[in-house]
Amino acid sequence: MVLTYNSVDGDGTMTYGGYSDAVVVNQDFAVHFPESLPLDKGAPLLCAGITVYSPMKHFGLNEPGKHLGVVGLGGLGHVAVKFAKAFGMKVTVISSSPSKEKEAMERLGADAFLVSSSMDQILAATGTMDGIINTVSATHPLMPLLILLKTHGKMIMVGAPEKPLEVPAFSLILGARLQRSSYLHSLCENQGKMMAGSCIGGMEDTQEMLDFAGKHGITADVEVIRMDYVNTAMERLARNDVRYRFVIDVANTLTPL
Repeated sequence: MVLTYNSVDGDGTMTYGGYSDAVVVNQDFAVHFPESLPLDKGAPLLCAGITVYSPMKHFGLNEPGKHLGVVGLGGLGHVAVKFAKAFGMKVTVISSSPSKEKEAMERLGADAFLVSSSMDQILAATGTMDGIINTVSATHPLMPLLILLKTHGKMIMVGAPEKPLEVPAFSLILGARLQRSSYLHSLCENQGKMMAGSCIGGMEDTQEMLDFAGKHGITADVEVIRMDYVNTAMERLARNDVRYRFVIDVANTLTPL
């Protein structure tokens, strides 16, 4: 596999992706961009969009009427909410930031919002979700998320934390026992769940995703920047100070010779 950027190509040179002066693409790896999608807001779908679309499709989490949880409201999460709503699903956003509730509910159209650190909210929603798309790349507890799943529910990991995450076996096999105040909540009747991972998607799925996005008007929320702003943008990315993707406007950055 040769990655789009920061990878060694077949001739021994490095790939630079969108930072390249010129790009030659094998026709088998090109996709048709729907005319209805603006290039700036559609560009992140080629990464963030397919990353959430592919597991939703292949794990059956794209069926109308099903309940999907989206963990994390960032670059991946906000697109997952848009796709899920276009599929006709009920969507609950699960976030560690209570301040994101208004964004999730009023602007993105989520049906519900849970604060991941609130055990009252988590317990109230126990066993209600058919699936979860987990987009978080920071270390976080998994057991509170797994107990949200119905029997045979699926949590798909698309975020990639640097440190290993702990997966209590009983939360997959028999549910979980949670210590809260002075008594135990036994959730052992909520049995049998699946946890899996997914990484981007193939060319066929990518074209299908773009066509679906074009039909339903799904785009990423972006901030368009000039090339000379890249270093500042990287600093802001480290602070999570972007909603939700930077897009470099190369054409309007170039200076005519």
